[in-house]
Amino acid sequence: MGKIRSCMYVVCLLCSVTLNILFVGRYVYVSGKWEVGWSRRAAEEAEAVAAVSCSGHGRAYLDGLVVDGSPVCECNTCFGGPDCSQFSASCVADVDSGDPLFLEPFWMQHAASSALLVAGWHRMSYSFHDHSLISKELEKLIRKLHAIVGNANTTGRFIVFGAGSTQLLNAAVHALSPHNSSAPAKVVATIPFYPVYKSQTDFFRSVDFQFVGDTSLWTNTSDTTSNLIEFVTAPNNPDGKLNKAVLQGPSAKPIYDHAYYWPHFTPIPAPADEDLMIFTISKLTGHAGSRFGWALIKDKDVYETMSNYMSLNVDGVSRDTQLRALKLLKVVTQGRGREIFEFGYKTMKDRWEKLNKALLMSRRFSVEESSPQYCTFSGKVKRPSPAYAWLKCEKEEDKECYRVLKKAGIIGRNGTLFGADSSYVRLSLIKTQDDFDILLHQINKLVGEEDGGKSSMRRMKSTVS
Repeated sequence: MGKIRSCMYVVCLLCSVTLNILFVGRYVYVSGKWEVGWSRRAAEEAEAVAAVSCSGHGRAYLDGLVVDGSPVCECNTCFGGPDCSQFSASCVADVDSGDPLFLEPFWMQHAASSALLVAGWHRMSYSFHDHSLISKELEKLIRKLHAIVGNANTTGRFIVFGAGSTQLLNAAVHALSPHNSSAPAKVVATIPFYPVYKSQTDFFRSVDFQFVGDTSLWTNTSDTTSNLIEFVTAPNNPDGKLNKAVLQGPSAKPIYDHAYYWPHFTPIPAPADEDLMIFTISKLTGHAGSRFGWALIKDKDVYETMSNYMSLNVDGVSRDTQLRALKLLKVVTQGRGREIFEFGYKTMKDRWEKLNKALLMSRRFSVEESSPQYCTFSGKVKRPSPAYAWLKCEKEEDKECYRVLKKAGIIGRNGTLFGADSSYVRLSLIKTQDDFDILLHQINKLVGEEDGGKSSMRRMKSTVS
């Protein structure tokens, strides 16, 4: 009997171990080798969608359009047909939005390392095991990323996660505003400024804050009692300048928006070291649709107020989003970030060189460029390669620049939306390669029409010489 019990114990133990192997892991042991288990179907489904041919001018998605039970292509601007191979010569260059799709090829080259398979039971709780709303591993990785890039000092800073930088911007305004005060905080930004600063502040219509316009209106004011909250964008959207806070004194509270402070857009002269800094993966990795950003905060009270805002607003950022951000940032930090930033910078540099060449001989249009700077990340002097071209129509008869470009088949974003005058238009350079190529074609065509085609001849002579 003792031997029988002993054998039964061994058998049960082996069964228990086998069951643990079969059901806890994503692999099963079959015929002497490990094979993919429950994840196989999900992986095959994802690979099948990724393999749908869209002629390089579109993509199929798991959550995209489905015809007869199969996913179909969603085509880039100006392309159509079942496989996006049909080009519409009459379409316009739509370069209004800041969709950062220029980084899509990078992620296609890193399909295996950036792919993510999420189990149906992943993070079903409201919080992490420590009752926190943020992943501690992701927080550590963000600090590591900033140390590698050298674009922000995280020492002594608290971190708050948000749904992109957009949500964090309002959380910061809320945290810096006086509460239960008869005098709301005055929110300002330097022209040209990102339109969301005004539209979002106006939308929430809080008794604690209000948007009051351009920063310059408050530089010489004798009012020292008002609370002033200044949005400082560096690099700036739309003109790419590395702005600094204009307002000084104890009543001035800057919010630094560093969405574009990454090596593919600008040289990194030094780590940002402000009291409240906001970043986002939208322009870092290009995953704008994932909606993930973070704020680095020095003051504990501001941190706690922003954390409370996030908790009451959406109970923290989606745990699935945090997992994807963790996976993406692991790829970014491999090789100390060289691969993605070199890819991004090369792409943007190439686009700027082509745009500048197209505008070289134009007397009708101009784009202001920033001077080269030493970049501590790359260890060399670099010219900025901003996400947008802040184009100006130089002639008085072209003062409504947005309309001039639209008539020529180019849809940009009107300068008036940024608080500037109508002679400016923002052109996005970070969309797909198709979008940029169509923009460049339309720009060349428009410039070529100057002086009855003489501009085109001058440009040809300049190229030959």
